[in-house]
Amino acid sequence: MARTPTELLSPADQERRRALSRMKTIALGALIAMAVLFCIGFVLQERYPAWGYLRAAGEGGMVGALADWFAVTALFRRPMGLPIPHTAIIPSRKDEIGRTLGEFVETNFLAGDVVRQKLDTTPIAARLGSWLREEPNAKRVGSELATAAAGVLRALSDDDVQDLISDLARRHLIEQDWATPAGTWLGRIVETDAQRPAVDLAADTIATWLSSNHEAFQGLISRRLPGWVPKLAHRFVDDTAYNEAVKFVDAVRADRDHPARHAIDGYLTRLADNLQHDPATRAKLEGAKSGVFDSPKVRQLASDAWQTVKSGLITALEDEDSALRARIDAALGDIGARLADDAALQGRVDGWVTNAAVFLVDRYRHDIASIITDTVERWDASETTEKIELMVGRDLQYIRLNGTVVGALAGVTIFAVAHAAIQLVG
Repeated sequence: MARTPTELLSPADQERRRALSRMKTIALGALIAMAVLFCIGFVLQERYPAWGYLRAAGEGGMVGALADWFAVTALFRRPMGLPIPHTAIIPSRKDEIGRTLGEFVETNFLAGDVVRQKLDTTPIAARLGSWLREEPNAKRVGSELATAAAGVLRALSDDDVQDLISDLARRHLIEQDWATPAGTWLGRIVETDAQRPAVDLAADTIATWLSSNHEAFQGLISRRLPGWVPKLAHRFVDDTAYNEAVKFVDAVRADRDHPARHAIDGYLTRLADNLQHDPATRAKLEGAKSGVFDSPKVRQLASDAWQTVKSGLITALEDEDSALRARIDAALGDIGARLADDAALQGRVDGWVTNAAVFLVDRYRHDIASIITDTVERWDASETTEKIELMVGRDLQYIRLNGTVVGALAGVTIFAVAHAAIQLVG
């Protein structure tokens, strides 16, 4: 069921309608009063000449009231429905009024110098800082930011994110040359003997493992001996292999100039050179790199990692007592305190805001003003007329009332001047 016009109005508009109706009644009452005065004066002026002034007042008041009624009514509709030219101005010229209003706003309000002058006198950063440093305000902003961030995370397509990560990894990792920088980096390590701690760590780790895994050598060599060799010889061979391994590792750990260390250094030097200049070595590294990144297990690992991060972030953002929310609130409060107390920072922020606002206004002011024009064009003519009449109609009824009073005074004045002129001539 369609709603009536009154049901379409907001409570404020309904109150304006009642006020407009009251003023229309008062203005109409003034017109009727002038008509009554005119009739009384017209009837009695022959017997009592002084009543002619009353007739003149009533006559002038009626003329003024009717003229202003016509003028006010012509703004919104055709008086008495007659097709009189230049009436119903607002409904017939609605679109032109919208364009004119848009041009007025664009020219007088959306000018760069006007915006800059206003913002230059407004302490934006200081006011924002004073407001943001208050804990309830910081928590409110933090809550809104957390809600927005959680919404963005939920809206993100997991497949799209994984494809994006894959594309970024391929562009910045896989497609990049690893061999040359790796060879250069490894060469510098060997030149500065920076590999020695790593060799020491490896030797210590091997020594620790050997001391705890003597049984791992049982049968390591002896199982390859002929069957006719006595079991005692088997044990002797395995123990000898174990003891030699321990001695070798201990020697490497104790001797900073051990041949094994030189062998490792030489291997690393050759590897560094091959990574930079040997096509075969470089190809092997690139192949291994591509194989790792293209492995389904690695892709699944990346997917699981993203899901874990996403789920953790959403949970932390939605939990008001989480450490992440506490850090966000604290950071916002700190930003507010700095904005409120740091004059230099205030100046920079105010400058950024002003320059950004002026840039946006200069670049998009026509688009911004077109919102007014386009909105007015979409409005229904009758609804637009009713809205405008409710906004300014009450004040326009005062024009009718004032016209009645001014017309009455003008009628009395004209009558008095004419009467005086006749008396002087006579």
